[in-house]
Amino acid sequence: MAKSSTQFVCSECGWDGPKWVGRCPQCGQWGTVQEFHEARPSAASRTAAPGRTSRTQPSAGLISAATPITEVDTASVARQPTGFGEFDRVLGGGIVPGSVVLVAGEPGIGKSTLLLETAGHVAHARPDATVLYVSGEESQSQVRLRASRINALASNLLLASTTDLGTVLGLIEREKPALAIVDSAQTIVSQDVDGISGGSTQVREVASALIDTAKTLNVPVLLVGHVTKDGSIAGPRTLEHLVDVVCQFEGDPETALRMLRAVKNRFGPTDEVGCFDMSGEGIEEVSDPSGLFLSGADEPVEGTCVTFTLDGHRSLPIEVQALVTNSVLPTPRRAVVGVETNRIAMLTAVLYRHGKVNLLANDLYVSTIAGGLAKEPACDLAIVAALASAAKARPIARTTCAIGEISLTGQIRPVPRLEHRLREAARLGFTTAVTPVMRKRVSIPGLHIVEVAHLRDALEALIR
Repeated sequence: MAKSSTQFVCSECGWDGPKWVGRCPQCGQWGTVQEFHEARPSAASRTAAPGRTSRTQPSAGLISAATPITEVDTASVARQPTGFGEFDRVLGGGIVPGSVVLVAGEPGIGKSTLLLETAGHVAHARPDATVLYVSGEESQSQVRLRASRINALASNLLLASTTDLGTVLGLIEREKPALAIVDSAQTIVSQDVDGISGGSTQVREVASALIDTAKTLNVPVLLVGHVTKDGSIAGPRTLEHLVDVVCQFEGDPETALRMLRAVKNRFGPTDEVGCFDMSGEGIEEVSDPSGLFLSGADEPVEGTCVTFTLDGHRSLPIEVQALVTNSVLPTPRRAVVGVETNRIAMLTAVLYRHGKVNLLANDLYVSTIAGGLAKEPACDLAIVAALASAAKARPIARTTCAIGEISLTGQIRPVPRLEHRLREAARLGFTTAVTPVMRKRVSIPGLHIVEVAHLRDALEALIR
């Protein structure tokens, strides 16, 4: 074991100091300062693997490697497709050679399945190259069984089961794969530093070594990351600063829908969202998720209204359903799914004061379809319309949608990217849209736009 110097590092912001403190002096968080043993590796340990150089003593050839930025060659930097169009769009067009992508998510959400299927796609697309999949959590036979189920078998897909960092780096340097996948950063252990597997010390050392190898050999690395109970990525916060791309794989384990979001991306936008469907045969991309959050009813049903919400660059239709019943409790019940409870209370008061619909003494049940989220202010008008429709037992036409934010004065306020939402509504077959008054008149073929300025006008246009 190499000698180490002791420091105290904040796992949230990366602050370090010589003494332990209960509260980080930089970010102000309590209980985040942990003991960190930083190794002092010898030159031999850093140069033991071929192709690696010492971090503290660079060779003479590297010192003179500075090049004018105008002379840097980028012609050979071609993005590598993952086999998933949704994954490529989130990454900005594919995987950049030499980049390190961190994919984090809840346990059992499908991170390993997504990356193993990606490895299979790359292996099938490039039979002349190798793809390396390193698992620190499963044995080779377990990975093989899952690969058989999701059709990710290929002769040039290499499997390794190890938790030793030196072995992982040696495999990458020897095989020089077209893509390397390490599952996961919290299970790999370096023998050069102290600390348990998954600790801040080990995670930082593992990530730094993998990044050095990826940049030196120009090998892209997909790194799986665990999350804590509050949903943040486990390990020091500096892990997110070190890697090139940070993706969150989200979804409800009870449903098949999965969302991939780019939290950080040095090579593309961070407001793209990829939609996937989890099934027994693996993960399938959903290139057009427009119908995921709509019910299959053809006839108008009272208490329902469709709105359009933004998720990144995408505009998704969300169907809001409401049920109004007489309450037998001293305090009426407010049960919501996919909608904020406090916003329902506010909209109920606005509906009573400015819409002349009294629901204050009723039990209200508001929900969305298939786990969709209607928490954006632009969904206010659809929520109020669904409540009024349920209270008056008068359905809203299935080809009508409502988009708009409602203020406490009953005014219908504009929402961002309204034209983008309306064009998506027209594409899906909606013929009428009730919207706020727009500053610039928009004409969309096949869609009749009804502009309203007040809640009273909106209810008259929606509920006839």
